[in-house]
Amino acid sequence: MTAVPQPTFGPTGFSAPSTSAVLAGVIADMQAAFGGGLNLSAGSTPSLATPQGQLATTWSAVIQNVYNEFVFYTTQTDPAYAAGRMQDAIGNVYFITRLPAQPSSVQATCTGNSGTIIPVGALAIDTFGNIWSCTQAGTIPGSGSIVLSFACQTAGPVQLPAHSLTQIYQAITGWSGIDNVNPATTGTNVESRYAFEARRQLSVSKNAVNVDSSILGNLLAVSGVLDAYVTDNPSSSPTTILGQTIGANSLYCCVAGGAAVDIANAIWRNKPPGIPMTGNTNQTVLDTIDGYTAPLPSYVITWQTPASLAVIFQVNIVSSTQVPSNALSLIQTALLGAFAGTDGGPRARIGSKLLATRYVAPIAALGTWAQVSSILMGSVNTAAASFTGSIAGTTLTVSGVSGTIAIGQTVKDATGNVTPGTVISGGGGPSWTINNSQTVSSEAMQSFTANQSSVQVQINQVPALSAADIALTLV
Repeated sequence: MTAVPQPTFGPTGFSAPSTSAVLAGVIADMQAAFGGGLNLSAGSTPSLATPQGQLATTWSAVIQNVYNEFVFYTTQTDPAYAAGRMQDAIGNVYFITRLPAQPSSVQATCTGNSGTIIPVGALAIDTFGNIWSCTQAGTIPGSGSIVLSFACQTAGPVQLPAHSLTQIYQAITGWSGIDNVNPATTGTNVESRYAFEARRQLSVSKNAVNVDSSILGNLLAVSGVLDAYVTDNPSSSPTTILGQTIGANSLYCCVAGGAAVDIANAIWRNKPPGIPMTGNTNQTVLDTIDGYTAPLPSYVITWQTPASLAVIFQVNIVSSTQVPSNALSLIQTALLGAFAGTDGGPRARIGSKLLATRYVAPIAALGTWAQVSSILMGSVNTAAASFTGSIAGTTLTVSGVSGTIAIGQTVKDATGNVTPGTVISGGGGPSWTINNSQTVSSEAMQSFTANQSSVQVQINQVPALSAADIALTLV
């Protein structure tokens, strides 16, 4: 018999007794074992400073640790709470394993002679020394350039700003240049508990066919795929959903990262037969499953490779003497990690609504000095003005303005020629002053500010964030 209370099982599962209740039980057991009279009290107040008291405290801690471990592992049988090896075990029941770190992916413009083939595995190197490998073969057309997908050979969240992948690493005759006009889609670390559980839920329908969620489950399991979005248009006329027009009775898949042939096969295995597909990327797959002899049946699979959506942040924190001199750098690092989901929370995804409140905690975790007053966001999806612009030095010349240009607005373009973090600092009319000196030929541009509590990412966009697009103000 013992006076130490046991764990109990109730509506919410097992529950361990409190530490004080365990200690009281241990003291009662000791007094009973030695016939009472142990020096465990000073007057009417228990004293744990005596050797007997220290022994009672140690035993209580051992018992409480065992109870806590027991309660912890009983919760690990529930997918809602499972983590680590226990979550892996639950995943094995569904025949899925945790995804390893995934490399960053980028759309790069390859230039050279017409007819030059850029094969899968062609290599380029960025200005930081990272090597990138082509994941989608292509042939340079008569225009002299083609946009292909490249993945970093270093797995994990490698940052790649626009115009940083500019050097061919392994020469191919006829291939003369490479450039990325937009930042890379940031890779991921080993799949987090949150992401693994979300994919496990999708895996229930992964083995089905003719279901959008089954195609999505297949795509998210493809090595190198960073994100995907799947929907369809069942109507007999084109329909626009979150910025993307989908053809009549068509399937729509948007995929960031991954090798083209793997993506195409993942879609083909689960899509309904004979259905039209909407997108900007094509890949032919061969039916090697059903025992055909050559020539094998072939199918052209179409999907959308998303455009990059640059998101900007305006972070306001309370001014104090505790704010370090490198506060901006620390906040930029925290937001870049949260944006990619490396802090364990949800990452920015295709078609998602990004809430500014999501990014308060990662900043607050930097220290007591990081007292967040407000966080605002912005993107070209809510542009204040659209115009034709050219830049010479720090002068932005505009024409054909639709909307209102104003000081403090960030300037972006679709080509990525405008330097990230470019902000209008003065001027008016057709001539404005900007903060970054650069040269950009006349092209379509947009300006906007971080004045929103959320950003809606369209289903043909993958959100991107550069450190230069994160501003800090002390208030």
